[in-house]
Amino acid sequence: MRGSARPGPCRRCGVPAADRSPRPTPRVHHRGVLRTVAVVAGVLVLLYGGLVGLTWGLQRHLVYLPDAGPVPPAASVLPGARDVGLDTEDGHRLAAWFLPGEAPDAPAVLVANGNGGHRGLRAPLAAALHDAGLAVLLFDYRGYGGNPGIPSEAGLALDVRAARAFLLEEAGVPADRLLYLGESLGAAVVTELATEHPPAGLVLRSPFVDLASVGAEHYPFLPVRALLRDRYPVAEHVATIQVPTTVVHGGADSIVPPGQSRAVADAAAVLHRVVEVPGADHNDRVLLDGREVVDAVVELAGLASSR
Repeated sequence: MRGSARPGPCRRCGVPAADRSPRPTPRVHHRGVLRTVAVVAGVLVLLYGGLVGLTWGLQRHLVYLPDAGPVPPAASVLPGARDVGLDTEDGHRLAAWFLPGEAPDAPAVLVANGNGGHRGLRAPLAAALHDAGLAVLLFDYRGYGGNPGIPSEAGLALDVRAARAFLLEEAGVPADRLLYLGESLGAAVVTELATEHPPAGLVLRSPFVDLASVGAEHYPFLPVRALLRDRYPVAEHVATIQVPTTVVHGGADSIVPPGQSRAVADAAAVLHRVVEVPGADHNDRVLLDGREVVDAVVELAGLASSR
């Protein structure tokens, strides 16, 4: 019996007919790929959520960097200074140094520190201001310099009011001869104080627009404005303060960008002067007790004395 003939190979390519039949197209496992993408996305969301939650819980440890000391006695650091106590409305007693002026009616400077260190680090500033004839109060916020309490925006507002009350009620400084000098975070503290108790003059060193704005510079991947408990709206407050205001900042500030300090100056209701220190970074000595800072305070003190 004759079998059926099998197809011969292609005369052109030599490939047997059986091998030339259409092959099935491999199936792409779409469901598996989508499942993998969903798992990776879920893990990233969980990690980001954990980072946000951690930042929310630890934010004040990132904002406030207190140095507990020890802080030496005032007289051992500043000849003529004495240790004093400031009583806050919520029951804390804060340690401070008061350095009287040479004249009984000398203008006085309330110095509000930045977010790090303690008053001992500001002793050279106090000495320079005193040499210019001014009285000076250096104090530490709650939680700083061995003081009781936990720092917060509301707490620091009470602390600086206790400092002002000491100068007016115990040191006998007239309100029209009292100046505020705020350093970075301290600029926010005294600006808020000035909205309720205007000074004779206001010097803001390295101020930021508000805490969220400077926070976003350092944590651009986080919803900083939504997370922050403390606001410190410096530009908003300074726009309402009708006293001579001088802004001093470093031209190479890596903590508070110079543009933020300039924005605060632009917002000031009564801007006296802007002093930019070329090449100076945020924590450089020149911005702590340099001639530019001291001269800015002395200049406003002179205006207060002439009124």
